[in-house]
This record gives sequence, C-alpha cells and structure tokens, in this order.
Amino acid sequence: MRVVVGIGGGIAAYKSAELVRALQQRGHEVQVVLTRAAQEFIQPLTFAALTNRKVITGLFSEASQQDALSSAVEHIAVAQENDLLVVAPATADLLAKFAYGFADDFLSTLYLAFTGKVVLAPAMNTAMWEHSATQSNLEVLTRRGNSIIEPDEGWLACGTIGAGRLPDPEYIAERVSSLTRQKKDLEGEFILITAGPTQEPIDPVRFISNRSSGKMGYALAESAAKRGAHVVLISGPVNIPAPKNVELIAIHTANEMRNAVLENLAQSTIIIKNAAVADYYVADVPRQKLKKTAARLSLQLDPTPDILAEVGQRKGDRLLIGFAAETQNLLEEARRKMNSKQCDMVVANLVGQDGVGFESDWNEVDIITRSGQTVHAGPAGKKEIAERILDQIATLRLSLRAVDTPA
Repeated sequence: MRVVVGIGGGIAAYKSAELVRALQQRGHEVQVVLTRAAQEFIQPLTFAALTNRKVITGLFSEASQQDALSSAVEHIAVAQENDLLVVAPATADLLAKFAYGFADDFLSTLYLAFTGKVVLAPAMNTAMWEHSATQSNLEVLTRRGNSIIEPDEGWLACGTIGAGRLPDPEYIAERVSSLTRQKKDLEGEFILITAGPTQEPIDPVRFISNRSSGKMGYALAESAAKRGAHVVLISGPVNIPAPKNVELIAIHTANEMRNAVLENLAQSTIIIKNAAVADYYVADVPRQKLKKTAARLSLQLDPTPDILAEVGQRKGDRLLIGFAAETQNLLEEARRKMNSKQCDMVVANLVGQDGVGFESDWNEVDIITRSGQTVHAGPAGKKEIAERILDQIATLRLSLRAVDTPA
C-alpha cells in the first residue's frame, strides 16, 4: 500500500518521523509532504533518509525550466499514484483549509485532488480543538468520508493538560493499516437493518414523526455490505442516497416497517433494529385536511406494533441487535430493553448531547452484550461507530458458533 504522510506545522511534527517508520514496518511505501510551517519543526532531510525518496516541500519545486510543467502538476501525479493520505499532525489551519477547499500549498492542493482514503490526526491546543470553528470543520470533513483519529488527553506543549495531543504513532499506523485491510468477516450473513424514522399520518398533509436522520442505519448498511454481507435496508423517509450493493425497501409507517421486517425475517441471520419507530399512531385518520380553529384539538393515539419485541419472540438462532436512545439511566434502560425484547446486543446512546446523535454525523454509544460486556465507542463519525458495532457483532457471531460446534 502506498501512503502519503502529510505533516502540518505543529510541535507534534517531531512524532511524524516515528509514524513514517511505523508505516514502513507494516509494509507501506511512504511519500512525505511537509508544509512550510512543518519545516520550522522538523527538516526534510530526516524523512529523505527514512524513506530514501524525495520529500515534497512546496507546490513548485526548484526545478529547471524544462521540468517546470511536471513540477506544476506534481500534486496530481502524487494523488494518482498513492492509495491513502494521512495527515499527522493535522493542525487547525489545515482542517480549515480542507473543509473550505483552499489550495494554497502542496498539501491542501493534494487533498483536493486525492480520491483515495483520507485519515486526519488533529493535534493542537485544547482551546483550539474545542473551539466551535474547529468542531464545525471536523463535522464537514467527517461528512465527506474522512476518517478522524481523535487526539489524546495529557500534557501539551503550552504547559496545560487537556485534549489535543497527537496519539502514539504506532496507534495511528495501526489505524491506517486497518483501513487498508478490507474485512470480509460478514460473508455468508444476511443482515436485515432498519433505519430512519416512521411517519404516522394525522390527516392527508400532516404526520407524527421524530428527529432520526437515518445516518447511523445507512452507515451500518454500507459497512456491512463492504464486509461481505447481503444487506436488506428497510428505511423510513430520509434524505440519504441508497448505499451501494444494498437492497433498499422504502416505507413510511410503523405498520409498513413491521410487514417488511417479517417478510424478510426468515432468510436473515442478523437483525439490526436501528430505526426510530413511532410509538403511537392515529387510528382513524380523516380523509380531509383538519382545519385550524380557535378550539383545542385532541388526538386519539393508539400504540404502534412493538416490532423489536415481536422479532425477539421469533428470532430463533438469529442475532438480534436493538438500539436504545435514552435521556437518563442509559445503561440500566439499555439492559432492561435487552432482556425484555430478547436482544443479543443493545447499542445505547444518550439523547440530548451537543453535536452527537440525532441529525448529527457524529455519535457516541455504549455497546452492551447479553454476556455483560460493555464497550464504549466515540465520540466519532457514524461510519466509524458503524465499524465498531459490526466488529462486536462479528465477534459475537464467531463466539456463538464456537459454542455450537461440537468439540
């Protein structure tokens, strides 16, 4: 695998030499790109000696006139020749450039031309990391599919303690390597996933719904398909394109979702109930639009079918994964739901946190299994959270098969 290591101008740039060596030890070919500011902290000669390759330091190299054209389009050649771009440290300045599409040096221009996977490892002062502008830029970059490696907490160069340290180079190198290895640990599985909200009509123009965007369920479907599973995605109304290699069934109401789930239950081996299904519906929907008057309007609501509980009763040897969105007593409520609905695993998230959960590209969850194990994941992009959830599902499936296999 050919990897470009982009190095920003922060004190953590000195760790990038260790990152280059760690990547090489994992069998990767490394091309180093230094920004002008990075050269104030570490010299190109260090990386030239490590990689035995030219280190790129500017958009226009000190080339002779006949080489001027090749120098001018070097960022395109580097983008086409390499498989993955990792930027460490990714400074606040670089994150802003990447988010807004500025291209005033080689690294920012390369970023725009790069079509492979991108990994960003931010490192900066805690106040800069927590600033709303930086967090907004991270949301934009995550939404575009960039993988973000969260900074560590600890002593910083400015003499304070907090989040902002560049993670250990070995950890970054392993994360990079994991992205280059396409897992196929879900081959042979038929995974049924529900996502998004349901819409329960009040009259011909109004409905009851919720804030679910469907992003978590769609990320799970996309990742499961990439890992070799046959995926059926039953989705309420969302504004997200259908994932590649996924069979999409579009529904609106809770009853439509129930019917679609039961129709596909027999052939499924894993069911992931991520959808935020409405708990109530209007039993008698008028045929005409309700007119607004000065009088108070009351709606008679009946409970919708409990799809998770019904699947739990019928699941047999299938794996059943539920989701619990709670405002308090998160772990207790998640365990109660796991037991009452006969789930094998519950993914729990606390509703109301700023910047994560409903409508956001980020999430933070606790993954709880029937064996009592709890794994915390996030805050991270929903694609990364999806991978962590599927890792736990694959491990659980493997352990159950080992138990069922005679010695």
